[in-house]
Amino acid sequence: MRRLMVSQFRNYSSLNLEFGHDPIILTGPNGAGKTNLMEAVSLLAPGRGLRRASRDDFQSFAPHPSSDPSSGSSAGMLASAGHALWAVSASIDTPIGPVDVGTGRNAEKPDGARIMMVNGAKSTAASVAELFAVSWLTPQMDGLFIGSPSARRRFIDRLVIAFDPAHSGRLSRYEKLYRERQKLVQEQGAPSWLSVLETQLAETGTAIMAARAALCRAISETAYQGDKAFGFPRLHMAMSGGGCSWLDEMPALAVEEKIAALAADNRRQGDLSMPGPQAQDLNALYLDKNQPAHLGSTGEQKALMIAAILAHARLQANRLDRPPLLLLDDVAAHLDEDRRYCLFAATSELKGQVWYSGTDRDAFRGLAQIGQFFAIEDGMIQAA
Repeated sequence: MRRLMVSQFRNYSSLNLEFGHDPIILTGPNGAGKTNLMEAVSLLAPGRGLRRASRDDFQSFAPHPSSDPSSGSSAGMLASAGHALWAVSASIDTPIGPVDVGTGRNAEKPDGARIMMVNGAKSTAASVAELFAVSWLTPQMDGLFIGSPSARRRFIDRLVIAFDPAHSGRLSRYEKLYRERQKLVQEQGAPSWLSVLETQLAETGTAIMAARAALCRAISETAYQGDKAFGFPRLHMAMSGGGCSWLDEMPALAVEEKIAALAADNRRQGDLSMPGPQAQDLNALYLDKNQPAHLGSTGEQKALMIAAILAHARLQANRLDRPPLLLLDDVAAHLDEDRRYCLFAATSELKGQVWYSGTDRDAFRGLAQIGQFFAIEDGMIQAA
């Protein structure tokens, strides 16, 4: 990322920053706006950002300086269109060259729906995802391995979308079909229509499970090969449940037929359940100890999360030639000094830009010679 512009976003009324390629370090007290700035960056990728917040939560009501639409930037166009609507824009290096990507609230829509823009023109989330990717690790993700299966499914799906933007559409389609089937079963709807829904669910669900399984294998292979050299634990990731094991035993078409048949059998017995991605869970194993991740210490679980994110970043760089913009929010403070230096060494091998945040600048002294340091306080930022 070469340039970032933010308008009316959380505690930022207006911001215009320029960067080099080297690591970016945001420091400042709690509540200053470090995570808010990282969240703004995360919204340049498809999805709901690193906090999964409602778009209504992004709006700042601080005094808004006039915007100059003549700049041609997506942020300028979005901000000027609504005069007080939140907007984020950045100039980003991609495999096809520098691209201006923006997002914000759409003043043309009655509900203020979010809009994506590329080089000043309206675009789609899928098109943006093909240009560049953003990945992140936040303190809220520390409990992923002991949290809910739904949180782990969202985590792996976000990683899949970086490689296959169409995965997002399949997830939306599956959720819509699944809700429709649940409602029709409860209302004793027409069996013929339910059979059609179950066939569509089986086809879409099998594709989702296959994509999750493929990425888990790729991350596991990459982590096994690389993380030990950087001092991070080796991990193995795999999906379980939902019938995903059938993909190892039979062709995808046979899996689809089996899921549809079981869904129909359950439905005729008054059972709403059916196999599929909604019943899956992500399992992680700490290979060096042969120990499930959720049984590890807090520090071990943190290290395993970092290992997974780093492996995913290396995959993007190696397979797609599209290294991600990596956001590491308040990560270094929770690592001992040796592990922090391991993290700095591992991220220095990545081709993509890396952002760090923390309250203590001293925690980043390992990056003192190469880092771009910015101090943040009360929504104000300056080079430090």
